[in-house]
Amino acid sequence: MNIFPDDRIFEIVARVADREQVDVYVIGGYVRDHIMGRVHPDKDVDIVVLGDGPAMARAVAREISPDIKVTVFKTFGTAMFRYRDYDVEFVGARKESYSENSRKPSVAPGTLEDDQKRRDFTINALAISLNAANPGEVLDPFGGIEDISNGIIRTPLEPDTTFSDDPLRMMRAVRFAAQLGFRIADDTLVSISRNAERIKIVSAERITTELNKIMATAVPSVGLLLLDETGLMKIILPEVDKLKGVEDKEGKGHKDNFHHTLKVLDNTAEKSDDLWLRWAALLHDIAKPLTKRFVPGTGWTFHGHEFLGTKIVPEIFTRLKLPLNDRMKYVKKLVGLHLRPISLVQEEVTDSAVRRLLFEAGDDIDDLMLLCEADITSGNRMKVQKHRDNFALVRQKLKEIEEKDAVRTFQPPVHGDEIIAAFDIPPGPVVGVIKSAIKEAILDGVIPNEHESAREFMIKKGLELGLKPK
Repeated sequence: MNIFPDDRIFEIVARVADREQVDVYVIGGYVRDHIMGRVHPDKDVDIVVLGDGPAMARAVAREISPDIKVTVFKTFGTAMFRYRDYDVEFVGARKESYSENSRKPSVAPGTLEDDQKRRDFTINALAISLNAANPGEVLDPFGGIEDISNGIIRTPLEPDTTFSDDPLRMMRAVRFAAQLGFRIADDTLVSISRNAERIKIVSAERITTELNKIMATAVPSVGLLLLDETGLMKIILPEVDKLKGVEDKEGKGHKDNFHHTLKVLDNTAEKSDDLWLRWAALLHDIAKPLTKRFVPGTGWTFHGHEFLGTKIVPEIFTRLKLPLNDRMKYVKKLVGLHLRPISLVQEEVTDSAVRRLLFEAGDDIDDLMLLCEADITSGNRMKVQKHRDNFALVRQKLKEIEEKDAVRTFQPPVHGDEIIAAFDIPPGPVVGVIKSAIKEAILDGVIPNEHESAREFMIKKGLELGLKPK
């Protein structure tokens, strides 16, 4: 049986199961990916036991090594351990029932078919026997292999039942469709729309886990368009939902910012796997609906949307339980700066403007430039090429200024202690005024980014402020 070619875990499970006279099966995503010839990215292995799952986990762990630690989840009758690069989980075959307002099921022992019925989709309900009596036999009661062949996401039971029992499965349907390039079956898709409101009982953490997996796919717009089509988008990401639509006034319209955003996201995904850069792409125009104004004779404007966007990013991250650390600050920074390189393209590129951009973007300047180039979504090929050519000039200017002035990792050439000592003054606001003046002088190109010049400027500024050097 060649379903786990790199390790011996299945052979060990089979040997222990036959010795204990217990039927065991590998089930779920590992089987799906094996049949598809797809490397299972999470390296999770689910074993269904027709009996006591934790007892089987402990027996298999003892067979491998006395040092393996087994973690038991008594509430759900499951147990797992780490084996090499794999998380191996054992569960007794069970059937589940759910109350209307909870995702926590009531669990009772069941048959293998009961266990397969409780799975989310037919492609994840496939089981392979590990016992010596029928090794490698595939049990496929719901046509999962055919659905894999046809590229279909379908529920094993009536979809309203499946989604009502566990509403997170609606997000998982979208995620699998986006990850695998499959189509959600018509009745399943309609059921998601019908049950979309039930996603509200699912924790933000679980929703965001699926959302991040959608964002990490090769073409994220596929999943996001499905979220929109099913009504999940306006519940999970109402700010993104509000980007939709085009308004026309006095013969002047604006582009649909929803579809523009998805294009920017896809453009970004073509160049980078960085999840947080992709989040910056999704949220870069998030404040446009709040800043949209019609100016007679000019048309539609969105002045200040980048600044207001930096206020909205933390709100979204907080609600979705995304990390409120450097990840959020990074996304917030890129949203706030995403128009700056574009303005450099449209105007004469001055050294001062480039220095300021390098200073504010810091080590994220390359990601910012990638985002801004992804933001070019015009259907006019000549216009796109012109912008790209101009961006190439900006990149060259960035490189030249960075090599000359080292602004990206700017550190003040003169520190506060030196200012205090030079004028024999106590710490206070005036020290900050002088430091800020030195920084501005460097960024404006008044003085070079070096200590001697900065010190001379410090003395001059201090004299202007009425201070006397020692």
